[in-house]
Amino acid sequence: MVDADFSTDADVHLPSAPADGFGRCDCLRCGKDGTPRHPARRLFTGLIATGGALALAPAWAQDGVDVGKQSRFTKLISAEQVEAAAQKQYAQMMQQAQAQKALAPANHAQVVRLRAIAQRIIPFTGTWNDRARQWRWEVNLIGSKELNAFCMPGGKIAFYYGILQQLQLSDDEVAMIMGHEMAHALREHARERMGKNMATNGAIQLGAAIFGLGDLGRGVANIGGQLLSLTFSREDESEADLVGMELAARAGYDPRAGITLWEKMGQASKGAPPQFLSTHPSGPTRIRDMERTLPRVQNLYARAPRPEQRFQPPAPAKS
Repeated sequence: MVDADFSTDADVHLPSAPADGFGRCDCLRCGKDGTPRHPARRLFTGLIATGGALALAPAWAQDGVDVGKQSRFTKLISAEQVEAAAQKQYAQMMQQAQAQKALAPANHAQVVRLRAIAQRIIPFTGTWNDRARQWRWEVNLIGSKELNAFCMPGGKIAFYYGILQQLQLSDDEVAMIMGHEMAHALREHARERMGKNMATNGAIQLGAAIFGLGDLGRGVANIGGQLLSLTFSREDESEADLVGMELAARAGYDPRAGITLWEKMGQASKGAPPQFLSTHPSGPTRIRDMERTLPRVQNLYARAPRPEQRFQPPAPAKS
């Protein structure tokens, strides 16, 4: 039963993307009717911190996935500033949800479920980003029919009720989504994007001034910058998929659930644009990448303790 005081059909807006380029992941974001949405940038989740820890943890590199070193563009932006901005936006969003009675209480069955899964994954995040050891992790449930979830820098997580109910997610599938969103934050994809924007905009303005191209030159160059951003975004999403698989596997959740998750998303997202025009890899591409990665994380899952408690998704919506 859903708490009568908890609305599951609210219109809670995602945090906006201000001029500084604060990133969002919309890998799973669909509207109430299941139609894919493609807003400014990403939220599915979210954003992750430094990957330099890979070099300090050979066991992870040998037994799990290897996504390389962290982008040098993150050095252009302060991690503290990014995390502070994320905390502020997250708080505003939770206040908005609460005002609409769309912030689930702590004793709601799905909140208990989400927080239990998060508590199993969080201990493994510090290896990917040392800052995560000091993050004040938060997990909340928003009463909206959208198919979405996210993790902001600093460990601020939210799931939308719609993704749990409409996709009838198992705990393993929830862990895959949560791991993916945490990965964005741990690998600091938002901070990386802001650094790229700073570097690109600076180069565009300098080039336009030197060659006298003016506004026309800046407009053409901006188009090129956007195409470059699309490529990087697809790479971010693929990286988050793989890191998320490893986090979930180490926490005792079956990484094969990533495949069933994206099969469900494919059914819910029919009519999505071609991969070349999307900021995210297509479902079939993601599934192939995950299938190639499974052998590297299956051993982790085999050795991991299993969750002592399993949870059920919300009751399906009445047709």
